[in-house]
Amino acid sequence: MSDQFIIALDQGTTSSRAVLFNHEAELLDVSQEEFTQHFPKPGWVEHDANEIWQSQFGVLQKLVAKNQLTPIHIAAIGITNQRETTVVWDKNTGEPVYNAIVWQDRRTAARCDEIAAAGWKNKIQEKTGLVIDAYFSASKVEWILNNVDGAKEKAQAGDLLFGTIDAWVIWKLTEGKVHATDPSNAARTMLLNINTGKWDNELLDLFGIPMNMLPEVRDSSGDFGDVEFQGKTVPITGVAGDQQAALFGQTCFDKGMAKNTYGTGCFMLMNTGAERVDSQSGLLSTIAWSINGKITYALEGSVFIAGAAVQWLRDELEFIESASDSETLALKANPESDVVVVPAFAGLGAPHWDMYARGAIFGLTRDSGRPEIAKATLQSLAYQVFDVLCAMENDSGIELSQLNVDGGAIANDFLAQFQADVLQKPVTRPKVLESTALGAAYLAGLKVGYWDWEDLSKVRDVEREFAPMLSVEKIEVLLKRWHKAVDRSKQWIDSDE
Repeated sequence: MSDQFIIALDQGTTSSRAVLFNHEAELLDVSQEEFTQHFPKPGWVEHDANEIWQSQFGVLQKLVAKNQLTPIHIAAIGITNQRETTVVWDKNTGEPVYNAIVWQDRRTAARCDEIAAAGWKNKIQEKTGLVIDAYFSASKVEWILNNVDGAKEKAQAGDLLFGTIDAWVIWKLTEGKVHATDPSNAARTMLLNINTGKWDNELLDLFGIPMNMLPEVRDSSGDFGDVEFQGKTVPITGVAGDQQAALFGQTCFDKGMAKNTYGTGCFMLMNTGAERVDSQSGLLSTIAWSINGKITYALEGSVFIAGAAVQWLRDELEFIESASDSETLALKANPESDVVVVPAFAGLGAPHWDMYARGAIFGLTRDSGRPEIAKATLQSLAYQVFDVLCAMENDSGIELSQLNVDGGAIANDFLAQFQADVLQKPVTRPKVLESTALGAAYLAGLKVGYWDWEDLSKVRDVEREFAPMLSVEKIEVLLKRWHKAVDRSKQWIDSDE
């Protein structure tokens, strides 16, 4: 056992990673490669699915070579992925018929409005736990079938396959032998009935998507085929969407436990156990995972732009050279600055769900500069999490005593401290911030007996706990200003633009 490892493939929105873990759940090595973001029109976001595959397979090869691994050293592979992002490919040629349409893409917002106006809101919420939004996969698949020449005919003939990124990577890793997904990813398509765990014929008909395009839904800790290399095979035995994988990686196995991940977006999930909890506050009911045929549900609040706002500071505004510089710059800001950034670059997610909101900066004065905007950008992440946490506590009836956090952006001490201040709760940061990859590794390891449940309950180590330092009165003033700014950013563009 000590000579074997688990590899997690973490296919994210901006990069692909391969992560090596040992039996003590220690992160031994990471190989990472960024890939191209395509913005063909305002509000449109695409990826080249072949580039995603090449980057993901490339980092796996680098990790294996660097650590001199052979198949005998690898107990299993787990996969976690950016969710909702949609790939449609020709099953005969293996070539995508169009770029992957990314979860952030808003091109189908008007179509979603049509569906809501036609009276589908309650039925879709009842079946899928989701709100009608361009965020999810269904309208993206429909768009591809309706806008790519010949796609609809090929789909009806059974020649096209659809998958979220996990299904695409599995299909490529198994050389086309396995077309499968897990319930945590399937639940994000707006095509899965989360009460039964099965694809829904009525919703497929609504979006004009043939059933034969869809992947088989298998347990999150289950059999997803084998990867062949060096003349032998390694099993793929764990799959989960990135946020559910992070919930699992944070060992939130019991009802009422919650985590928040600060990645490209910001995602808070609470384990609600064997029963789904429906939200009255703009949250989503979703599937956390399925093990041994048993579904565990979760409540989720999705913030579209979190770490991506820091990338915006780096790449578009060129305020910083690296994401880590944002903390240094923010600490130089005038502490009396009233600047507020609303990073609604892809609309607003939970609990607002406004597809037509757009990013804005408020409170600028003549002395406002890069430090003030950087500080306000980091603060915006914490404010968004506050709004989601309030909604989650309201829906679940459970008041969290602390918030478990993970993801690259929360390595920023300024953000972690401000998050504790805004929530007026302790924020607990683990030693291994890669909870997403760790969750995929745990799911894979459980299936092959590399770990058991008792092992997993022992391995989570806390690196630091941040306690609130600002007064309640000060936070109330800041939150009032934040909510004023959010209200003014809503419905910024018209639905017909």
